[in-house]
Amino acid sequence: MQGDGPTERPRVAWQALRSLARTARHAPDRLLHPLRRRLARERLASAAPPASVLVVCLGNICRSPYAAALLRQALGDRGSATPRIESAGFLMLGRPVPAVGQQVAARRGIDLAGHRSQILTAAAAQGADLIVVMDGEQERAGRALLGAARPIVVVLGDLDTETIDGRTIRDPVGRPEAVFEETYNRIDRCVGELVAMLGKRER
Repeated sequence: MQGDGPTERPRVAWQALRSLARTARHAPDRLLHPLRRRLARERLASAAPPASVLVVCLGNICRSPYAAALLRQALGDRGSATPRIESAGFLMLGRPVPAVGQQVAARRGIDLAGHRSQILTAAAAQGADLIVVMDGEQERAGRALLGAARPIVVVLGDLDTETIDGRTIRDPVGRPEAVFEETYNRIDRCVGELVAMLGKRER
């Protein structure tokens, strides 16, 4: 019977091993997620409403510009209470959002056509009240720039309301459209939670 021969068995075993390895790799993040989510919410709840928010990802061309635009849209014009929302990254200056990212964002009512990447600087980090990052490594890199400044630093994926495979919000750059959709779906959920928490601080 096809698929049950000697050459098929090693392939099936290898696929099973890869699946187990993925499960084991993500297990710590899944187990820690409820605690991380609670701690992130507590940090946000205990702080004053931020006057400035800085959203950070690696290249500042996919995740952070989309999340920053969502925040601007959700928070709207609140007069003097409207926070300044910027985004930045660690790589090159002046790059646009990839065409596929612009298209996926546009279908969600977000215009990223005019965005150009910015470099994260110590001055930008120290001037923010809230820094939102996409993974733990960016959290550590951001904190290294802070000096005596003490803004709140939150890994956006820690706010996810769903069961997660990993803490990191996946970078879709160079990936198919479906990956952009998946990443932006997760950012939608997490930014929704962040907006809800910021809204509570204003009441």
